[in-house]
Amino acid sequence: MTTAIPGPVHTDEALSWLVDAGIARAEAGLHREPYVRDADRPLINLASNDYLGLSTHPDVIAGAHAAIDLWGTGSTSSRLVCGTTRLHSDLENELADFLGAPAALVFSSGYLANIGAITALAGRGGLIVSDTGTHASLIDGCRLSRARVVVVDRGDHEAVRSVLAERTETRALVVTDSIYSVDGEPAPIRELYAAARDHGAALLVDEAHALGVRGPGGSGLVAESGVAGAPDLVVTGVLSKSFGAQGGLVAGSAVLRGHLIDTARTFIFDTGLNPAAAGAALAALRLLRARPDYPQRLRANAVRLAERCGAPTPSAAVISLIVGDPHKAVAAALACRERGVLVGCFRPPSVEPGTSRLRLTVRADLDDATLDHVGDVVLEALREVGATVR
Repeated sequence: MTTAIPGPVHTDEALSWLVDAGIARAEAGLHREPYVRDADRPLINLASNDYLGLSTHPDVIAGAHAAIDLWGTGSTSSRLVCGTTRLHSDLENELADFLGAPAALVFSSGYLANIGAITALAGRGGLIVSDTGTHASLIDGCRLSRARVVVVDRGDHEAVRSVLAERTETRALVVTDSIYSVDGEPAPIRELYAAARDHGAALLVDEAHALGVRGPGGSGLVAESGVAGAPDLVVTGVLSKSFGAQGGLVAGSAVLRGHLIDTARTFIFDTGLNPAAAGAALAALRLLRARPDYPQRLRANAVRLAERCGAPTPSAAVISLIVGDPHKAVAAALACRERGVLVGCFRPPSVEPGTSRLRLTVRADLDDATLDHVGDVVLEALREVGATVR
């Protein structure tokens, strides 16, 4: 008698666990729903990272329009096929000059720039030393690199030295944000660079929240720290914050640029940055270089709003109001929105459990009366939901 071997059991409910997972997130106050903005119902926006207010500046909009008129709406292919226009080349050359670096390479997003740079510079048999404050794109780059990753406390350059001194790997890369995205605090760039150089490692600094905010003319914390263009230094950044457009960048030596072109998968296999974004970013960069007062105005606005909210003096353009409970953070953000002010609401996994918060990102184009009004609205909303700021 032959015994039938049972075949695989098929079911239409393989993803039924998603329902329970969604319920658990909602009960924990971690459900998210994209907020849809309407052009005819504008709010005072302190949730975006449009630090200089350039996304709606006439010159930046004109730059996008001119690029579309000349090159069309899409780059149509990867940068290595035919997706690189003269506009991309001009943008890269001017970004490199602005950052004080020999060369720059533009990616279609900051997320892809970080992943591409890290995975191209570190791999099996290598070491990455990162810290607890890094952005998700840096974390994902570390994971995808297949290198050994050691995480140290944020800004602890002595811990970085210790890890590098004890390593057995030939190649090592230190990774950090220059301005930490959640609370706007700066990293000790000079000390981290010294630690890396003393132990034969390279330093990668993500300047996403520092460009247009800190440094001479808004050229970033690396320039402010006096190490712009230094050997074994890699700078990444975005075109979607102070430049009001979209895209990412990596700046460093000409050899680095060539290596990324040949090996960075997020450059090789991704469609190039669209012409409108490149044109807008180039116009914003030129505007920033002509108006070095923009970053000064931005930082003054951040100080004024922080004082109005009773928060510590900020180091950049981010004001973080920690309330702890995610439900209260969501409620406070909604109460602000109902009063015409849009603020960020950060909850796990963006922040550590128990540190949910309102995150206010200041802009250079806001006047004093608007800033004072925003401060009053935020405080009123916090009181309404019974949230206490730590």
